[in-house]
Amino acid sequence: MQRSVRLKSFELVARDIDDVDVKLLHALSISVRWPHRPKDWELLRRAGRGIVAVDGIGRVFGSAMWFPHGNDFATIGLVITTPRTQAQGGGRWLMDLVLKECGDRSLTLNATHAAYPLYVSLGFTAEATVYLRQGEVLQTLPVPNLDGELKALSSDRLKEIAALDTRAFGTNRERLLALLSEDASIYTLSRSGEIVGYSMCREFGGGFVIGPIVARDELDAIHLTAVHLKNLIGRFVRVDSREKDGAFAEFLQKSGLDIAESVTTMSKGRRFLNREHNEPWVYGLASHAFS
Repeated sequence: MQRSVRLKSFELVARDIDDVDVKLLHALSISVRWPHRPKDWELLRRAGRGIVAVDGIGRVFGSAMWFPHGNDFATIGLVITTPRTQAQGGGRWLMDLVLKECGDRSLTLNATHAAYPLYVSLGFTAEATVYLRQGEVLQTLPVPNLDGELKALSSDRLKEIAALDTRAFGTNRERLLALLSEDASIYTLSRSGEIVGYSMCREFGGGFVIGPIVARDELDAIHLTAVHLKNLIGRFVRVDSREKDGAFAEFLQKSGLDIAESVTTMSKGRRFLNREHNEPWVYGLASHAFS
């Protein structure tokens, strides 16, 4: 796959994302109104690999990242192109480069409405909708009675939730959880001494994101979310969830987190989402890029 492409009147060259000033990546995300701060970009670069499209004087016109989990699976995210390059095929060129790097891995991503046709043409299949819920947390939270024990978990004890997360997510992502936990508050929910769910909350963009949220049912997911929200009254919070209806979605709505937009979870290779009764489920995503 060629590492440069000519788009009408100018040429773009592919460069490793680690070789580009994070200020330029921040400017790129601002140009498409994505909320990522320089610090968020730094975390993304530590978690995965990526390519940026750069012109002859060093300006960044696009990006695409992938986040490997073992040798057979990866998530794709931060696929950003300026309107000028998107209209001229820059997004496809970046995706072709990323797919080559990913090799034979099964893949998943969360597609914006604008990018959805591109991913379909590349062989991705739609599986579910992700609803981005955000807003300022209301003063009164509609929390039901707690069944179990909520406890804070320190980042050096992630092994205690690793197996539960793998069952919910479908593959081991301990390295990612370790990176997320560095600046996150973590809570677990236990019954009879067994951890049945966990959640993380960290700063992101102009506020906070709660995720991952892993639980066996909606009520557990509510408590694992509420334990963070109670400390964020009046603050801007985001939760990305595939739950459109039901008790968990209603709780988020009544807590002040309205649906701002939606994206589509898509996969290439093996099916990504495999929900089973009474098994742990990802009620809140780590992020659109990490899934």
